[in-house]
Amino acid sequence: MIKKRKTNRYTEVYAIGQYISMSAHKARRVIDQIRGRSYVETLMILELMPYRACYPILRLVYSAAANANHNMRFNEASLIISKAEVNEGNTVKKLKPRARGRGYPIKRRTCHINIVLKDLDVEKEYLYDNYYKYK
Repeated sequence: MIKKRKTNRYTEVYAIGQYISMSAHKARRVIDQIRGRSYVETLMILELMPYRACYPILRLVYSAAANANHNMRFNEASLIISKAEVNEGNTVKKLKPRARGRGYPIKRRTCHINIVLKDLDVEKEYLYDNYYKYK
């Protein structure tokens, strides 16, 4: 099933990571720190934070910037993170054998991470052109 997103296709690019094996709560702790920041600042923050969730998020930010550079010819210096969201994915449930024939439940949680980058230079040009076009 393809989900349609309402975005401004001229100024935004995104990357989606699905079924990342960590809980959504732990990933949100890192995502909240980078939302709204510039691309370069985000890279510095993610490389220096001590959390395990930083590496998959860093890969997603790199991927979104590569999409912006390759597909839309955006400059990486003018990118900001406009949206960053974490949703819960599937939970794999297992039973670990314990003493006296008992079973101990294990839940392997997953999450889906969406990163949307916006180019400020292109957005200003786009708004400027449309403002004078309809005036």
